[in-house]
Amino acid sequence: MVKMPVNGKILLVTFLIIAFSFLLGGIFVLSNLLSEQEKDIEQRAMLVARTVSNMPELNTHLKKTDIKETATNINALVEGIRIINKAEYIVVMNMDRMKLSHPSRKELGRLSESKDLSAAFSEHYYISKARGEAGVMIRAFAPVIDDRKEQVGIVIVGYPMPTFIKMIESYKHEIIITILMSLIFSTWGAYTLGKHIKRQMFGLEPHEIAKMYVERTETFNAMHEGIIAVDKDMNITIFNEKAGNILGVGTGTENYIGKKIYEVLPDTRLPEIVETGTAIYNQELYINHHSILSNRVPISVNDEIVGAVAMFKDLTTVKKLAEEVTGVKAFVQALRVQTHEHKNKLHTIAGLLQLGHTQQALEYVTTATESEASLTKFLNERFHNENISGLLLSKISYGKELGIQVEIDQKSHFKRFPALLDHHDFVVLFGNLIENAFEALNILSKEDKYVSISVDEHDGFLAIAVSDNGIGMSEEVRARMFENGFSTKERENRGIGLHLIREIVTKGHGEIEVTSEFMEGTSFLILFELGENNDGDNTRITH
Repeated sequence: MVKMPVNGKILLVTFLIIAFSFLLGGIFVLSNLLSEQEKDIEQRAMLVARTVSNMPELNTHLKKTDIKETATNINALVEGIRIINKAEYIVVMNMDRMKLSHPSRKELGRLSESKDLSAAFSEHYYISKARGEAGVMIRAFAPVIDDRKEQVGIVIVGYPMPTFIKMIESYKHEIIITILMSLIFSTWGAYTLGKHIKRQMFGLEPHEIAKMYVERTETFNAMHEGIIAVDKDMNITIFNEKAGNILGVGTGTENYIGKKIYEVLPDTRLPEIVETGTAIYNQELYINHHSILSNRVPISVNDEIVGAVAMFKDLTTVKKLAEEVTGVKAFVQALRVQTHEHKNKLHTIAGLLQLGHTQQALEYVTTATESEASLTKFLNERFHNENISGLLLSKISYGKELGIQVEIDQKSHFKRFPALLDHHDFVVLFGNLIENAFEALNILSKEDKYVSISVDEHDGFLAIAVSDNGIGMSEEVRARMFENGFSTKERENRGIGLHLIREIVTKGHGEIEVTSEFMEGTSFLILFELGENNDGDNTRITH
């Protein structure tokens, strides 16, 4: 058995729908025509009845006493009128209900047994319908009144009720033409509509589209990244299971399809992408109490924005990986710096011993040991996080190697993180601020180079200050320093540090103030509130 292709089925169904529509329209038109024709026949029947009842000859014949002669004369008088007006019958009765005219001569002289004559014998004009041997008839009743205003009889005019079959016979030529035109336009409309639908479906059959939809859904659910897509009306079109897990909205994400994005997640910022049409990559967002790294891209079809898609991953895993990488690099750098320092110290000690200055060698060892122990003790006591302490110790050692004095305010202390931030964020924050200071100092050739660090908690606020006496920044650089990818160094993977700092400050609802003079130095002051997180965004960036 040959299976009809789906495209052929679409054409057939479309043809049948259009043809059926034309059929219904035709039935409706014929019904209206039938109703109008029925009204026309009623008016014609009443007109003929009135005309016959008002004939003077009829009054004269009805007053005669010879019934046979009267019936012959009246029947001859009325029959011509019946033929001319194409009536089925015209019946004249006297007041005794005797038939004095009828198309069938057998009926002449007989009494009528109809039960709807009473009103006519009471001088009423009216129309009725009755079923007889010839079918349903439309009958008009008119009383016959003489010159003395006395009723002497009645006239009944009958016309057959119009039917659909008779109507079709009457308009058969028009109907045939209409059917042919309907077939032609139905075929053309079915072909055009089917072709349009096929084009809209990219030449795919419905079962192929269904298969692609299932495969797409399962592919999105199998991805390790969260994916959310919306159309231009902000209705969710894609919401995979990973997105539900990352954002903490639970399983059953297919139930969100078709809902407004702001009803499920009010702060995805996808509406901004639809409005602006500008993609945003690698931006850290805080959504539904989750820190995520997001890429948001507009969806364009034929140069028209039809929606937007967000692809994101939970930053917890990424930050752990970054911390491991950063920790390894810092550890390697610290080992290299300490190895270099220990080599120098060992050379110094060896030289003193060779020269016989044993006491000086012992004092040198004691001083170096006390200095290292004092710095380690200070960091452990003042900074209650080993990641921050280790980072600062590493930077101090690295600064010595670069010839830069790294000074930490002796009054500094750091006990707790602001709401929404953790040690991952502060490793990035301190690391980039100090590295930027090192780079600003390495450009210069002056001898006195320093980086000053101060961390203080007071009255529910955390203040971080990092200053240097490096090259500073011009007005142009200060205006663009927080832009992602902007850098004054012509090397790859630059221009990210200050952008990350700004993102962290924004995430923690903090404030950052930058003071810089060209060839004089730069100071960064960052302020965080240590109270509970509020939902508003009170970040202020000051240049």
